[in-house]
Amino acid sequence: MVSTVARHRRLKVRAGTLGWFLCWAVVFADIGTSIYYVPGILYGPYGTRSGIFVLMTLVAFVLLSVKYTEVTWRFPEGGGVVNVSARALHPFVGLLGGFFILVDYYLTAALSALSGLIYLSVVAPPLAPSVLELAVVALVGLAVLNLLGIRDSARVTAIVACLAAAGQLLVVAATALFLGPSGIVHSFQALGRGPHLTGLLALQGFAGAFLAFSGLETIAQLAPGMREPRRRIAAQAMGVVVMTMAITSPLLTIWSTALLDGRADPNQFISLLGAHVAGQMVGAYVAVTGALLLVFASNTAVIGAYHVFLALSRMGFLPRSLQRRNQWRRTPHWAILLAIAVPVAVLVVTRGDVTLLGDLYAFGLLGAFILTCLSLDVIRLHEWTGGWTAGRMLAFSLGVVTTVLVTVAWVTNLINKPLATAFGGGLTVVGLVVGLTTYARRRPVVFPFMHRPNVPVTPISMARRMRPARVLAVLPDDLRSAEAVVTTALQTCGDDPVVFLYRGAPPPARTPELMEVADPFLSDRRAQSAFAQAERAARRSVRDRQYVYVPGNLSREVVGDVWKAVHPRDTVLAEGDQDVLPPVALDRVRRRHVDGLPVLHLVSGRRPAGVAGASER
Repeated sequence: MVSTVARHRRLKVRAGTLGWFLCWAVVFADIGTSIYYVPGILYGPYGTRSGIFVLMTLVAFVLLSVKYTEVTWRFPEGGGVVNVSARALHPFVGLLGGFFILVDYYLTAALSALSGLIYLSVVAPPLAPSVLELAVVALVGLAVLNLLGIRDSARVTAIVACLAAAGQLLVVAATALFLGPSGIVHSFQALGRGPHLTGLLALQGFAGAFLAFSGLETIAQLAPGMREPRRRIAAQAMGVVVMTMAITSPLLTIWSTALLDGRADPNQFISLLGAHVAGQMVGAYVAVTGALLLVFASNTAVIGAYHVFLALSRMGFLPRSLQRRNQWRRTPHWAILLAIAVPVAVLVVTRGDVTLLGDLYAFGLLGAFILTCLSLDVIRLHEWTGGWTAGRMLAFSLGVVTTVLVTVAWVTNLINKPLATAFGGGLTVVGLVVGLTTYARRRPVVFPFMHRPNVPVTPISMARRMRPARVLAVLPDDLRSAEAVVTTALQTCGDDPVVFLYRGAPPPARTPELMEVADPFLSDRRAQSAFAQAERAARRSVRDRQYVYVPGNLSREVVGDVWKAVHPRDTVLAEGDQDVLPPVALDRVRRRHVDGLPVLHLVSGRRPAGVAGASER
């Protein structure tokens, strides 16, 4: 499989219902919550210089947003870092990315629940002494809601996101009016006060301020639910997210750290700033809407975490028991409980220390960013080879710069935040051990390239392009017939490359759940069995074997597109399946019987298609 097929059919591919506004709302409900606790976390070590580091990281955030937008439309089945790194680099890297993002989700759930209760205590002071216990209760309540199958819909999230965004923008506007032009200039001068700004301090602040933009991964997780065209919807949603964050995050950080005195609770900075510049009503409004948004972010993290567990289980890395659903509400109870247990334990062990929880973020958040960025760089490199333009050169260069910036921040935090390294690294190592052990005990697990018409994704395996193959074996649904096809294909190819292709069954017509990884192959047990059967038979005799999965919601003729990309000399398939191929020039047709089952062996020349039909024999 040398290149992406130049001509794509116009096919109707199932899409979701989320437009750019609802996508913005769900993403902002995650990423927009960081402003409620990041200024207070940064204020401790960096004082009034905190805004400098948020501005520095804002540049990297904009570059990251471009890459995540591209990941969203390139991988419409969702999965984020798990999917893109497994497809572009290696399935084991997908496992690593899965645990990176799980560490992020765990801390998002814990920190958001805790911060939500802290902000709520602004309007209900009696809650203040018990915010830790109430945060644990809130997480348990979210577990119950998810077990019941009651989740926040995108429309409800949109309402909360709009209310909270309005509160943040209101504080920005009120502060600007409160300060006036000269006061605004003077407030920016506060960035020059604080600890001496050395190169090392700037590097540490830049790395630590990435917490201000955590939640970016959510846009990629929403891909299955997006309306078509995903490319435009993702770009519009992310454009509004970037504009919203560019207005609120730097300004609120600068003004809250500069205008509030040392007696103010840093964990309530935004609400206190609103009260300081516009009165108690504004402060109370910001506290309540912020608390609601933080609770929604906590729930989104729980949903994202248990869907990652489900995806890793379907990929063969985690026990199948995580996929088990109860008879009562048909919800994956074990995956949900595991998604809640760790955040609760983290809150208890850290005793609700917001600064410590913020520090622990560094490992998983930036680790997931690195793998996503590197994977997209690999895809672009292979896809654009031989067709570089000035625009592509610029995009690739900026992509590499983004990867370098994130890597520098991650390495800095590894050294500067040993607790984050120990916590995130420990969870990741445990997850990798469990994942690789489970993988080794299962039948051969195959991770095929999934053909997506209308989406230009170059076939890549283990960070390299998939090479041409001599033999294409089209596996049928029936496992006995599939075994006959595999046997014939192996007898034909010798030690030459072979491609095994399977066209899946049409998936059930349903709307994907929020944050669900809607990869049809992960739910297609027949395809997994057929590929496992081929892998068992081929792994000892064929070094270069490749697997291609065609989703069942696509027309049968799509198999012909794959054939044109591979352009094999020999095509092996069960009798009756030959009509899926395009018109090809045949040198000869052999009809064999393997264990009494008819198999066709088509031998074609390397000439352009169009001379004879594959069904002629």
